[in-house]
Amino acid sequence: MNVLEVALFIFAVVGVIALGIWKSKGDDGDDSNDASDYFLAGRGLTWWLVGFSLIAANISTEQFVGMSGASANWLGMAIASYEWMAAVTLIFVAFWFLPRFLKAGLYTIPEFLEYRFDGVARLAMAIPAIVTLVFVTTSSVIFSGAKFVSEYYNTVPVLNNLTAMCWLIATFAAVYVFIGGLKACAWTDLIWGAALIVGGAIVMYLAFDRLAEAPASELFETKVANSDATLEQIEAAGAWERFMLLNDGVNGEAEARNGPNGSGGKVHMVRPKEDSDIPWTALLIGLWIPNFFYWGLNQYIVQRTLGSKSLAEGQKGIVFAAFLKLLIPFLVVIPGILAFNLYSADLLNATTGQYDYDRAFPVLVRNLIKPMPLISWFVLAALCGAVISSLASMLNSASTIATMDLYAKFTGERDQKKLVKVGRFFVVLFVILAGIVAPRLDNFESIFAYIQEFQGFISSGFVAVFIFGFFSPRTPRYFGAVGIGLNVVAYGAFKWFLGPIMVENGWWYADKMAFLDRMAICFFIVMLAGIILTLVKPMKTPVVLPVNENIELETSQGAKVVGVVVVIATITLYAIFW
Repeated sequence: MNVLEVALFIFAVVGVIALGIWKSKGDDGDDSNDASDYFLAGRGLTWWLVGFSLIAANISTEQFVGMSGASANWLGMAIASYEWMAAVTLIFVAFWFLPRFLKAGLYTIPEFLEYRFDGVARLAMAIPAIVTLVFVTTSSVIFSGAKFVSEYYNTVPVLNNLTAMCWLIATFAAVYVFIGGLKACAWTDLIWGAALIVGGAIVMYLAFDRLAEAPASELFETKVANSDATLEQIEAAGAWERFMLLNDGVNGEAEARNGPNGSGGKVHMVRPKEDSDIPWTALLIGLWIPNFFYWGLNQYIVQRTLGSKSLAEGQKGIVFAAFLKLLIPFLVVIPGILAFNLYSADLLNATTGQYDYDRAFPVLVRNLIKPMPLISWFVLAALCGAVISSLASMLNSASTIATMDLYAKFTGERDQKKLVKVGRFFVVLFVILAGIVAPRLDNFESIFAYIQEFQGFISSGFVAVFIFGFFSPRTPRYFGAVGIGLNVVAYGAFKWFLGPIMVENGWWYADKMAFLDRMAICFFIVMLAGIILTLVKPMKTPVVLPVNENIELETSQGAKVVGVVVVIATITLYAIFW
């Protein structure tokens, strides 16, 4: 272990966390005891804080470990749809979702369901949201962060122990959010968001530099089966051309194929309809559902937009984040593909004899930057900071829902100091629960797939219910709970019963029903139920939602223009990597 690297790394992480805690204090230097300050940063976040906070909260080792691992495997560039489609989704969130949420003056997203539907619907969203945040997203980020550190320092005692690192990371995050709340998260996100982009760019540059120098004979062994590239062509090619020859062929002949890693090209956004994870059919409907749920209805993400100073500031911040999302695949997905080209042997698990693709980014970083302590400390600090920041944001969101949607609702508590204390109690409770679950996620083949599969049980129902909540004021109030419950039952049925039957009898076009296709089917089932209930028994009087008079609700025209540019850029990227 290099002493200089460790010293600079610790100084950077501790320094940024200290900055966040300091900025979270009130003007008098004391911690705020106001619930709005603790949970929503006093509703005073400017656009650049909102934008960087969205990116830093979203991009963590969940992406750098899970997404890069998926791209190192057979999915390749196709996994980038989660990022590029998110850019377009964010534009819709900025101009369709956020105005309604800010106008209602929400603390939490489930709160909207009580205003529009009823208290049962609010609980039907709040409880699964807490379970998902604690046992899925928080635990998975703890695990992936620990996986990265333990892989990077795989010869250092304690640091190479997955369980020990899970608890260490969890403790750091809990202390951070316990003291500072969302305001501390937002200010540290400003640093970590920028550092993540710069750090990812450094790793990508070094990976291409190594690709240009690597022996062609070794690279040739990782060439996809349907590439016609020869050893001589790879030998004479530069870095980018080598990347394309290995993964896309000489003239783009290496099309994406359904099958094990290496059977088809990896530089394509569109995969065969038989693909088990991201078939092209999922790009039509299925993939939009988790995107709209995650970016528009997920408390962990939306909470920083609810803390916007005004609607215009929030919209500018979201559009800025959408632009940054276009860059992420170049920093995460392409390096994941390069990890397999450069270090496929290091991805092989000697114990199981199978590839551990979640090692892709840690192996890349360990081989490329570990020998350079003047650079490695920065990349490590950015990644570690992203983990801590994401965990802090998740814990803050989970405690916000537990405090405002459960505790305050059932007890009627309105005392601001008491609510903040209760929120801090939930932070401690939730981090302990997540820390217990996190080490056990090592049993999953792909952490990214684990997260997305679990979300399938809830996301389709929530998206459908909110569509009716936004655009159908006469839909019966009880539809909120009915729609959410119906989706859980339908998704479970298609996952464990109906789906296998359809596949077995040849009623499905593939040998497995992808979870994104299950999401699309369930979404239409819930939508159909909502339409039928609205037609059969519409409400006599349209629902009137509350109005928050304390925030400016004027739309940003500049954000609209940039939003159009982001959409055009996304379409262009799909055309290039089609």
